[in-house]
Amino acid sequence: MYIYPDNLKAKATLWLWEIRDVGIIGIGAIISLFAMAQLGFIIPVVVTAAYAFLSIRFDGGSILDFIRHACAFFITKKQLYEWRMDSK
Repeated sequence: MYIYPDNLKAKATLWLWEIRDVGIIGIGAIISLFAMAQLGFIIPVVVTAAYAFLSIRFDGGSILDFIRHACAFFITKKQLYEWRMDSK
């Protein structure tokens, strides 16, 4: 028996992540394990674990999405403010 999701336009998810995030975490884990086993380099493991934590989705949003939107608002997007006084 197949049960349809509530929102048919929603992105596919697996556990708490989108499918794209699961792929990135999997590839990152493989590279991290290789770096740790062969080079003794632990930073890729930490980066992969941080990405996995930040990309957990609840109610359609994640911490990583919030950080991206905050950086776009405060840093990367051009903001133009015009101040003028209307004389009557």
